[in-house]
Amino acid sequence: MDFLSEKARRLTPYVAGLQPQEAGWIKLNTNENPYPPSPQVTEALNAVDIAKLRLYPDGESEVLKSAIAESVDLKPENIFCANSSDEVLALAFQAFFSGKKRIISPDISYGFYPVWAEMYDAEMIFAPVCRDFLINPSDYKNANGVVIANPNAPTSLAMGLCEIEEILCANANSVVIIDEAYIDFADTDSFKSAVSLVNSYENLLVVRTFSKSHSMAGMRVGYALGRASLIDGLRRVRDAFNSYPLDMLAQTAATAAIKDTEYLGQTIRRIVKTRDKTIFALREMGFNVLQSQANFIFFESEKAAEIYEFLLKNKILVRYWKKPRICNLLRVSIGTESDMEVFTECVNQFLREGEC
Repeated sequence: MDFLSEKARRLTPYVAGLQPQEAGWIKLNTNENPYPPSPQVTEALNAVDIAKLRLYPDGESEVLKSAIAESVDLKPENIFCANSSDEVLALAFQAFFSGKKRIISPDISYGFYPVWAEMYDAEMIFAPVCRDFLINPSDYKNANGVVIANPNAPTSLAMGLCEIEEILCANANSVVIIDEAYIDFADTDSFKSAVSLVNSYENLLVVRTFSKSHSMAGMRVGYALGRASLIDGLRRVRDAFNSYPLDMLAQTAATAAIKDTEYLGQTIRRIVKTRDKTIFALREMGFNVLQSQANFIFFESEKAAEIYEFLLKNKILVRYWKKPRICNLLRVSIGTESDMEVFTECVNQFLREGEC
């Protein structure tokens, strides 16, 4: 007997990257950080009074909110914490987009956006990215909501603050969500965080995560930054079903991570250096590689599917989508320098064997 609701039957769930459990794989398919979290995270978790696990955690994550607020020069009332940026985004769809039409997002972007739209009865319009995969701000006008990943995934490209402000001004009566999962890896001279605009635009909600630059994907901590009215909206939806979302260990670990800015900077610089070296190597082989502002790259080949299979046979996981416009591209997360050397050598081997 089928007990599913009609809505559940209609859903097309998001498909995450493969997560092999056996050893020996080079895993470059889920944009995880190849380096461990800050040593201060280890120290903080070792100091936890385990007996306190019998108690519910702080439902508002006050200590963590204060640490985040201090790091971005905002107030705790401007911060909302939850189990991953995915949960923050799902709550935002419910709070601001549910039941509305004309929610605009890029046609090539994070695959979870259309899933949430279907789940929460929001009608989305997918604005085509340009031929060079850049986002055209003029395509995002008169919406009842906007959601954009910046830098975008899987393209790795980013918008500047002027372009974001253009979208904010064109949608003054609607919430604009800027999903900044990868912003820490962007060139700070050209692509700054939209957090600096929070005090200027009441319709801006910035969503961030500890999964990428802070190396805490396994802990699942995300947060939003915005005007107090937007934060209250998120809180209202959250408290309708789970008023204690972020556990004590996660709050403790994330607080330690956000405070260790020196380690964060070191890790980001290592990844960016390896990313740029990998881009150079692939371009030397003749591939078109987009100028990444993230911890992954997107490169083009007419034999993308064959390269994917060749890498898979050699126990190297990357991401491939058999979809229009991107079926000739591969997304590759940046691993350690040795991981990327193995990856580039394997691609080179594919070329030498005449597979292209």
